[in-house]
Amino acid sequence: MKKLLNVLVIVIIVISLFSIFVNAAKATNYQWKIQHLRPIGTAIDKDVNWLVDEIKERSNGRINITIYPASQLGDYGVVQERVGMGDVEMQLACLSPAMNKKILIMVLPYIVSNWEEARKLYGTGNVVSNILADLLEEQNIKLISEWPFSFGGIGLKKLPPEPADPDVPKKMKLRSPPIRSFELVTKALGYQATTIPFSDAFTALQTGIVDGIIGSGPEGYYSMFRDVINYYLGSNDNFQAWYFYMNLDLWNSLSEEDQQLIQKLGLELEEKRFAVAEEDEKYNLQRLRDYGIEVITFTDEELGRFAKKAREDIWPLLKEDIGQELVNEILVETKNF
Repeated sequence: MKKLLNVLVIVIIVISLFSIFVNAAKATNYQWKIQHLRPIGTAIDKDVNWLVDEIKERSNGRINITIYPASQLGDYGVVQERVGMGDVEMQLACLSPAMNKKILIMVLPYIVSNWEEARKLYGTGNVVSNILADLLEEQNIKLISEWPFSFGGIGLKKLPPEPADPDVPKKMKLRSPPIRSFELVTKALGYQATTIPFSDAFTALQTGIVDGIIGSGPEGYYSMFRDVINYYLGSNDNFQAWYFYMNLDLWNSLSEEDQQLIQKLGLELEEKRFAVAEEDEKYNLQRLRDYGIEVITFTDEELGRFAKKAREDIWPLLKEDIGQELVNEILVETKNF
């Protein structure tokens, strides 16, 4: 009888240990979702596929992530909120300031003027990225890395008068994102700003509700608006970076090993992109030209006039939203540019 009891105890212990190991194994296998904004085959889509494949391979198949391109899960701002709530695990996209206006600091007009300055200010571990990481944490979001995109410009159906002179009224309406910094820079460059949802922007251009659009760069205009614009103005009005982030609670639940894996691959993605982003921007400018769209670029002096006007007219207004302290952090970093 005693032997039987001992055997039963051993069996119970073995079953318990087996159950623990099975549950532990289950706990370290993940099925996640990630959204990005562009169609299949674009640069961002290829990079997200690389990221997802590398995470799966280096986690020995434990972390599987399904990609939803072209905003299939919804507007990026809505999905940003869903990531904070844990409904969607990850997104690689621009950030919405809807929940915190301080996020506008990422698109402060004419904050940088070239790619070298962009890397110094925007790269992970630098001032803009550090500020955004803190702001996103308040939304229960973990910022992992960024994906530098391009400098922004203006797509137009017709050529405006004196495009290099921001003080000349253009008497043209531009579709602007519903973000205050874009509305203000549109007006500072001499245009009228009309906020229209992105999903309606193509139709608004097509039907003549607006004369042009601001808020994207060469790739965006080629991918989505090449059939409704005739001119592209390289105004460099803002630097566009997209951000790779995930739900903070999920991040905190991961093992240190998995956290290090995702962080490491996120930074590899960022470095891969920084290495080719400037050339990719030139490539997309050429694609616009090849499609028959006239590309108008500006001299450093002309861009300097744009920047001076934006900083004098817009920055004081945006300080109300962003806060003087955060703007001062930027000024400290840019004083030697």
